[in-house]
Amino acid sequence: MATQLEPHLHADEDAFRSEVQQFLAAHFPAELKGKANALAGVDGPTDETPAQTKWREAVGERGWGTPTWPKEYGGGGLTKAQAKIVEQEFAKVGAYNPIGGMGVMMFGPTLLEYGSEEQKRQHIPPICRGEIRWCQGYSEPNAGSDLANLQTFAEDKGDHYIVNGQKTWTSGGQWADKCFAIVRTDKSDKHRGISFMLIDMGAPGVEVRPITMISGTSPFCETFFDNVKVPKENLVGEEGQGWTIGKRLLQHERTNISGGGRLASMMGRSLGEIAKKYGETDAAGELADKVLRDRIADFEIRWNSFLLTARRAVEESKAQGGVSEISSVLKKLGTKLSQERSELMIEIRGLQGLGWEGEEFTDGELEAVRGWLFGKATTIYGGSTEIQNNIIAKRVLGMLDHQ
Repeated sequence: MATQLEPHLHADEDAFRSEVQQFLAAHFPAELKGKANALAGVDGPTDETPAQTKWREAVGERGWGTPTWPKEYGGGGLTKAQAKIVEQEFAKVGAYNPIGGMGVMMFGPTLLEYGSEEQKRQHIPPICRGEIRWCQGYSEPNAGSDLANLQTFAEDKGDHYIVNGQKTWTSGGQWADKCFAIVRTDKSDKHRGISFMLIDMGAPGVEVRPITMISGTSPFCETFFDNVKVPKENLVGEEGQGWTIGKRLLQHERTNISGGGRLASMMGRSLGEIAKKYGETDAAGELADKVLRDRIADFEIRWNSFLLTARRAVEESKAQGGVSEISSVLKKLGTKLSQERSELMIEIRGLQGLGWEGEEFTDGELEAVRGWLFGKATTIYGGSTEIQNNIIAKRVLGMLDHQ
């Protein structure tokens, strides 16, 4: 039976691949070839060009920016095999996915699992079309690694809540339309007193103050809530369920921070190609510095091995119904490897890898320095490495605390 079905399955995939190719030929602007989704970058959104708008709308209409999300909410409704074809065909022509950001990486998958039908129909379609930007209200000045110590309080006022408090490290808060946040609705219980709710960033009483980083960018904010009115329908799940929902969302975040998601797309050119540009080569065109050549080869082997492992782990988790605690392993290893790569890239460039400004440095060299500095935060945000070690010990290895 399997043998008889195989030709039919391959024929379906070939037909779909042809459909994607025709779509790209008709809708992808050639001027965007090789570019990235600037609207989802850490430096904030830029004004869309007409070509970018056209491309985003075309992909959003098909739902191919979120290819496996349910079609009834604006997703592509594709199988994993079809989603892979979309990814492959986009890559062949140098097309980027114009739909992204925290709504896609974290909030959307979480809402699909825990949200009401009304919430899904209200919030998921704009995410799939790239029409809305979300930010995350988690960390507070006294609730970082001990996130459950958060004190931002939502007081029940019958048909709405009144929220007061402060969040910090709100990524993209100054550009966001809405915020998914965990807040306290009960002060008598540390974990069961936390709820998950959605806050309009344009509501009266919301104030953001960008934080300038060592990299020179301001992707994070302090966010203040002063008597902010939040409708009851913006509560996701039930009161007291926020810690459970919030932890689930963090698993999506960690998977995307790791090589299972965002970091893999950030790597760009191989270290070997960069090194040949800045170092001497031998008669065979190889790096003359054998020690550096060995170090690059060692890193590339470990990084690509990690990527393969990450992809397998993510696929296994999805097959079992979503992300899992393995996201902590991916986050711990992937962020450390990305930092190692950035440091090695600075070393490869020598003096050209130490520029901050000036015409003697290329844009790529300046971006590498800022990326190296910004990357120092990756082992902290989304749950520090120490927190990941605790999760791995308790939930992956099954180790328990002993008195």
